[in-house]
Amino acid sequence: MLHTTRRLLAGPLLAAAIGAGLIVAPDAASAAAVAATVQVGGTLKMRSAPSLSARIVGSVRNKQRIVVQCVLAGSTVRGTVRTTNLWDRLSAGHYISHGYVRTARSIARCPSPSPQAVPVKTKTTPASKYTLGTVRTSDGNVNVRAGASISAAVAGTLANGAKVNLVCAVTGDLVSGTVRATTQWDRTSSATYISHAYVDTPALRVCPGSTTPAPSVSLTPAQFIAAAVPGAQLGWRQYGVPPSVTIAQAILESGWGRSRLASADRNYFGIKCFKGVYGTLANGCHVYTTNECTKAGRCFATTASFRTYTSMANSFRDHGSFLKVNSRYQPAFAYTRDANRFIWSVWKAGYATDPNYYTKITGIMAAHSLYRYDTWK
Repeated sequence: MLHTTRRLLAGPLLAAAIGAGLIVAPDAASAAAVAATVQVGGTLKMRSAPSLSARIVGSVRNKQRIVVQCVLAGSTVRGTVRTTNLWDRLSAGHYISHGYVRTARSIARCPSPSPQAVPVKTKTTPASKYTLGTVRTSDGNVNVRAGASISAAVAGTLANGAKVNLVCAVTGDLVSGTVRATTQWDRTSSATYISHAYVDTPALRVCPGSTTPAPSVSLTPAQFIAAAVPGAQLGWRQYGVPPSVTIAQAILESGWGRSRLASADRNYFGIKCFKGVYGTLANGCHVYTTNECTKAGRCFATTASFRTYTSMANSFRDHGSFLKVNSRYQPAFAYTRDANRFIWSVWKAGYATDPNYYTKITGIMAAHSLYRYDTWK
C-alpha cells in the first residue's frame, strides 16, 4: 500500500479517503486512466452505481488487472485493502469498491455532476383575471354604461370609493373627470363600461379589437369653432339666438370644451335639470359637486343636477330653447339679427353675475370673427 497522500480533498470526502492515499483533485477530462489490481478473496461484484444497493452488472476476480477511470464517493465498504466510501469507475455504468483495489498511481476524482434543479411543488393561488379599480369622484355617483360612450344606456352607478373589477381598456368618448381627462373606458367583469376619468387602477391591457386609448383629447380653437358652427346655426333657425353669441358663450362657459361638464356630458352652457326634468333635447341628468354664490358674495359647495346630451349640436339647440322659453330673456329676441344687442339684453336680464360678462363675450366674438357665422348676413 502506498503512503503518498495528496491533501486536496475537503469535507466528508477527505475523511472518507483517509487511509486510501490514492485520490487527487478531479480533472477527469485530462487525467489518464490508472492500471490497478483487484485484491479479494474470490470475486468482487461490479455495480451500476457506487452503492451496495445498486444493480450488479458483472464481477472481477482476485488479482485481476483492471483500468480505473476515476474515483467517487458512495457506500462505505470494509474491504481487504482498506475501509472506504470511495468507488472506482471502470467504465460507464461499472463500479467496484476502492476497498479491494491496489494501484501504483493516484486516481483522479470523478467530476461531480452539475446539480439539477428539482421542481418544488408549492401551493399557488391562481392569478386573478381582473384588475381592481377604485372609483374617485367629486361629481356624485359615476354612471356605469352598456358601452364606452356617454350616450350608452346606464347600467348602474358607483359611488366614490367603490371597488370595481376591471378586465381591459377600450377607446370611447372623451370624459374629463375627477382623476383625469381621457378617452379610455374600462370594461368591467360584468361586461359594462366605466370612464377611466373616474378610476384609480394599475395599467390595464387594451381589449382585443380596440385601439390604445388616448390619455386626453383637446380641440384647437379652430377645431372647436368648426365643430360648433352647425349646432349654433341650427339653434338660430329654430329659436332665433345669433350663432356668434351661442359659439362665444360656449367658448367662455366650457373653456373651449375642456370643462368636465362639456367633455363628459356635452353640456357647454351649464344648463341644469329641474326636478329631474331635462326637456326633449337632453338625454338625462348628471349630479355634480359645484360652488354657488349668493348676491352678497358668499360662496359655498353644493350639488347640482346638470343636463347631459348626445351631441354638441343638441346642447347648442337646447341653449336656444332655454333662452326662448324663459320669459326674462324675451326682450333679447327683438335683436335676433344684432348679436351685440342680443347678448347685452341677455346679460342685463340676469344670465350671468359677472360684471364683465358682456365684454368677455363680445371680445371673443370679435377676436375669432364669429360674426361671419350669423347666417342672415
